[in-house]
Amino acid sequence: MNPKTETPMELNTGINRKDRETIAAGLSRLLADSYTLYLKTHNYHWNVTGPQFNTLHQMFEAQYTELATAVDEIAERIRALGIKAPGSYVEFSNLTSIEEGSGEESAEDMIRQLAIGQETVVRTAREAFPAADDAHDEPTADLLTQRMQSHEKNAWMLRSMLA
Repeated sequence: MNPKTETPMELNTGINRKDRETIAAGLSRLLADSYTLYLKTHNYHWNVTGPQFNTLHQMFEAQYTELATAVDEIAERIRALGIKAPGSYVEFSNLTSIEEGSGEESAEDMIRQLAIGQETVVRTAREAFPAADDAHDEPTADLLTQRMQSHEKNAWMLRSMLA
C-alpha cells in the first residue's frame, strides 16, 4: 500500500464518534484542571516557607509527582478514543477551572488553595462520568473513578492540615 494514498483506519471500539467526542471533551477539561493543579502544586513546592516547610515541601512533591502521571494517563485515554488531546498552555487556560497561584501565598493559603484545587478536579471528573457511563466506556469510567478517589484523599489530607 502506498502511504500517500492510504486512508486512515476508522476507529471501531463500540463507542460511536459523537459519544467519543463528548467523553473526550470531559476528559480534556479534566486534563486541563489536572495540569493546572500540577503547575500550581509544583510552584508551591518550590516557594513554600515557614515552620511547616519540610512537611509541605514533601507533601506537595508527592502530589505533583502523582499528578504528572495522571495527566499522561488522561491524555492517552483521550487519544485512545481517537481524539486529539489538548497540550498547550492556551488550550489548558481555556478549559481549566483551577485558578493559578503566584507562589507568594502564605503556607496556610497554599494548603487552602490546593485543597480547593483538588476538590475542583473531583467535580470535573464527576461531571465527565455520566457520558462515559452512558456510552458503556468502562476504561474511562475506571480512570475517572481513580482520579476522584485520589483527589478526594488529597483534599482530605490538605484540609486536615488546616484544622
